[in-house]
Amino acid sequence: MAFLNTTHTVTLTDRFAALREDFETALTKRRAYSTTLNELSALSDRDLADLGLHRSGIKAVALEAARNI
Repeated sequence: MAFLNTTHTVTLTDRFAALREDFETALTKRRAYSTTLNELSALSDRDLADLGLHRSGIKAVALEAARNI
């Protein structure tokens, strides 16, 4: 029977890189949410109806847009 032991040392630099990547991802998602929310909120009720949306569903659409990034 054979065993393979491997160790991976996570350095402080690796942790900061991961933290920065997580921050950039969150920032990108927040921008997408804000942009989508602002653009849809600026539309008239008639334009929203043409898109098949109601004003009450704008936040859900913005969240979905941010989640898909």
